[in-house]
Amino acid sequence: MLATADLWFRYQDAQVLKGLTLDFSTHAVTGLVGANGCGKSTLFMNLSGLLRPQQGAVLWQGKPLDYSKRGLLALRQQVATVFQDPDQQIFYTDIDSDIAFSLRNLGVAEAEIARRVDDALTLVDAQHFRQQPIQCLSHGQKKRVAIAGALVLRAKYLLLDEPTAGLDPSGRAQMIEIIRRIVAQGNHVAISSHDIDLIYEVSDAVYVLRHGEVLAHGAPGDVFARTELIEQAGLTQPWLVKLHAQLGLPLCKTEDEFFSRMRQQNVMKEAS
Repeated sequence: MLATADLWFRYQDAQVLKGLTLDFSTHAVTGLVGANGCGKSTLFMNLSGLLRPQQGAVLWQGKPLDYSKRGLLALRQQVATVFQDPDQQIFYTDIDSDIAFSLRNLGVAEAEIARRVDDALTLVDAQHFRQQPIQCLSHGQKKRVAIAGALVLRAKYLLLDEPTAGLDPSGRAQMIEIIRRIVAQGNHVAISSHDIDLIYEVSDAVYVLRHGEVLAHGAPGDVFARTELIEQAGLTQPWLVKLHAQLGLPLCKTEDEFFSRMRQQNVMKEAS
């Protein structure tokens, strides 16, 4: 399991995380939302062992995280982070070598590396551009390469920081499909994002953070329906929730579901 218990973290001049007790194991996809400066990125760095809290703990497999070299190595084989900017974690000029980098460091056999790289590229729909130099890739393609680099570790937890930032509508739709494929393999995903519609659509549970504290937690439909709370957090409601709240239209999880429901209602009206 991956969780935090009364986790506090401060930089030299500011307390950023304040007593966070969070669970990332109960649900397949956990969303984190909040205004800039609420602590989302700092939380991810604590979860991956890049930062160490001054009080409280990151819990891994039910125990406080072991910050020894061996302990962090074990964690990072099971908890992989994909940063908002893929250029922060792409080092090679060719895709296969970049994705295989972590496995070669771990001494994995080349035949196994080849299988894992191929599987990861297939999952993120990158097979058709795998021969292109990385510097020639689009921003969205680089994001998919970065995710593939995390997937080859076969980590059970994937931390995605702003996965749809900078993507066009087609790239955003592809990213949602990639997230669903990852979950379908039995993995857990935590997503930190300002894309409220993304969080609403793909998350099973959501935490709303404000000034380093949990303002709300629960099912996305319940949390985002609380208009005053969402405004207090400096956020806006997902558009599907707004339609439900302001026009009394059916509350749907996805755009496709919404339009399907509306078409069904129109057919029923015409039939009557």
